[in-house]
Amino acid sequence: MPPSSMTQKYGFRIRTQHGLTVERLTIPGRDEADAERKLRQIYHHCEVLERRVMQPAVMRSVFPRASEKTGETFEDISSVISR
Repeated sequence: MPPSSMTQKYGFRIRTQHGLTVERLTIPGRDEADAERKLRQIYHHCEVLERRVMQPAVMRSVFPRASEKTGETFEDISSVISR
């Protein structure tokens, strides 16, 4: 199922049926129950040690681009590189 605007990501930390701990599992789902159902399809008989709702990352540039600082265009920069 492709992610949609109604899909939320849930994070899990589990213990497998063989006793191994798996951390930082991220599974999309319509709700927590849907995500856990998908988790249990992959990891049969696992024990959920921790679950949390993942917050979406904010996509923004921390540093301004070179062209924003100097006003140069791509063509200006590529001509300097190709010399």
